[in-house]
Amino acid sequence: MSLGFLTLKQICDNERFLGKSHFMWFKNLVIYRFNEPFTHSAEGLADHLQADSFRPCGGHDLSSFGWTAPLGEHSEQLVHACNGFLMVCVKKQEKVIPSSVINELLQEKVADIEAQEARKLGNKERSRIKDELIFELLPKAFRFSRKTFAYIDPKAGWLVVDAGSSKKAEEVVSLLRKSLGSLPVSPLASQCQPSVQLTDWLTQHKAPHELLIEDECELRSEDEEASIIRCKRHDLSLPEIKNHLDKGKQVIKLALTWADRLSFVVDEQLLIKRLKFLDLIQEQRDNIDSTNFAEQFDAEFAIMSAELSQFIPRLTDLFNAEGNP
Repeated sequence: MSLGFLTLKQICDNERFLGKSHFMWFKNLVIYRFNEPFTHSAEGLADHLQADSFRPCGGHDLSSFGWTAPLGEHSEQLVHACNGFLMVCVKKQEKVIPSSVINELLQEKVADIEAQEARKLGNKERSRIKDELIFELLPKAFRFSRKTFAYIDPKAGWLVVDAGSSKKAEEVVSLLRKSLGSLPVSPLASQCQPSVQLTDWLTQHKAPHELLIEDECELRSEDEEASIIRCKRHDLSLPEIKNHLDKGKQVIKLALTWADRLSFVVDEQLLIKRLKFLDLIQEQRDNIDSTNFAEQFDAEFAIMSAELSQFIPRLTDLFNAEGNP
């Protein structure tokens, strides 16, 4: 059978049969430090999350947001524990009604009313009709979902969220705070400006010994215009880059490789993006001997969390960073 005619379920079943993993290796890191020890067990944490577990959107709901099992259909447990690390997952479902559809229906509705009543409708009436149309369309609207994974390292005192922005990470943190009643965490922040450190490394084209500067950066001027220059797949040691730095531009993003194990882009807020686990880590993954999805997921989570437990403390040392109250 041609791949083009396989159903999504068949593709997923075939990948599982071939031993391919569905573990969600983190691609971004938004890091929080616990200000107090995290004392909940996996079972206790799961009990707290239960009240806020995910439920699909109802007929007239615009969105739904709640906890779901990290292992998906392979488990109903809301917390996946491995080697002392606790993984959780938030699922957000939203309904989509194309604005072009709403506008077309609105124009038709308004035109009919204006023709019948021989008058122009005001903005308030148009707004009311638009709200009524959206309400009518919601039960038939397309729905799409996305998951955001996070894990807790109780021993070291870290909460790590795989989110591309602080705003998305805060959605997870806020829900966790709601479920637990309180969550004493602070986002990672440097005692000095990370951009100053990044600029110094790029100006000298020399970073601490386990870091390698790669081929991507983003520079921003400090004047009122705050002009930005983005360089990708570019030799950052060229004179043109140094000229920009000499004129006062600051590095606000820089691509780095750490110890030949991780590559990533770090920004001025110490957000880690486009994280990749390199060959040394992938070899460990390839050597996993598992017989089912749960074992594979568990083993890969163990590898990833163990690696990040070494990387995060080094990151905080490099930038003199702690939790920011």
